[in-house]
Amino acid sequence: MAANTTVDPNAPVVYEQYEDIDQQQETYIVGMWAFLVTEVMMFGALFLIYALYRWKFHGEFFIYHEELSWQWGGLNTMNLLLSSFFMAKAVQAAQLKKTKVQMAFLGLTIVCALIFLGIKAIEWIPKFQHNLVPTDSFHWPPHEPHGSGGGSPEHARVFYSLYFIMTGLHGVHVLLGALVIGILMFLIKTKNKVITDYIPTEMVGLYWHFVDLVWIFLYPLFYLIPK
Repeated sequence: MAANTTVDPNAPVVYEQYEDIDQQQETYIVGMWAFLVTEVMMFGALFLIYALYRWKFHGEFFIYHEELSWQWGGLNTMNLLLSSFFMAKAVQAAQLKKTKVQMAFLGLTIVCALIFLGIKAIEWIPKFQHNLVPTDSFHWPPHEPHGSGGGSPEHARVFYSLYFIMTGLHGVHVLLGALVIGILMFLIKTKNKVITDYIPTEMVGLYWHFVDLVWIFLYPLFYLIPK
């Protein structure tokens, strides 16, 4: 009796450089984690610089941070946590092959990303208006101070340099994440052969959770500095 060689049309495609689907998926996962390690190294260097300056000028950093809105920062924190939930649900739907549900949750994740960027714009615009951006026009204390004033202008420039570099770099990652999710949705919608299983969605999900995790550290470091 001839062996049953029927191929499941819904089975994931295994590319020729891999022996089986398990090896292919493991390669994707290892590659993504290797990429995330490089991201950790980049942000880790910035966190180290921040830690050294805050240890040296802790009292002044408390004064400078009073110009930041912990309410807006807290709202953005909740927003990103919600986006992580949506992304997790999208990965789950991809595993269960519920494409419509997957697309809906990916779309909600993009909405959260846009809300995050919008709130950052609301936060940043007053900093430009009050000359708190570390350029030649930097001025401390600001023309219309919200805090108690005090502190050294040179040290204030250090604080706001770190603030704009670290939150700005994170914002770029949020924007890139939203673009990648949008591309993923387009590929799923057009049934592109690149999307053979749930792994691409899971990889994008890992990146998005990393972006959220970075903000979980940034929020208390800049917005919740104790006396």
